[in-house]
Amino acid sequence: MPHGTIRAATLKTIIPLIMERFTCGENAALKLFYESHIGACYSDDSTGLYGQSAVHIFSLFCEEMENRTS
Repeated sequence: MPHGTIRAATLKTIIPLIMERFTCGENAALKLFYESHIGACYSDDSTGLYGQSAVHIFSLFCEEMENRTS
C-alpha cells in the first residue's frame, strides 16, 4: 500500500481524537497536527512514523502538546 494511502487512512482516526482531546473542529485539528513536530515527522517517509498505529501517533502528538504548554 502506498505511504500516502496509509497516512490518509490513519489520519481518519488521529484527527477525531485530536478534535475530542483539544475541543476543536476538523480544520483546527489538522492545523495543530501538521504544524507540530510529530505532524512533520508523520509527513516524512524517511521517519517511518506513518507506519505506526494511530493511537501511538496520537499519544506522541499529545505529549508534544503537553510539553509546549509546560
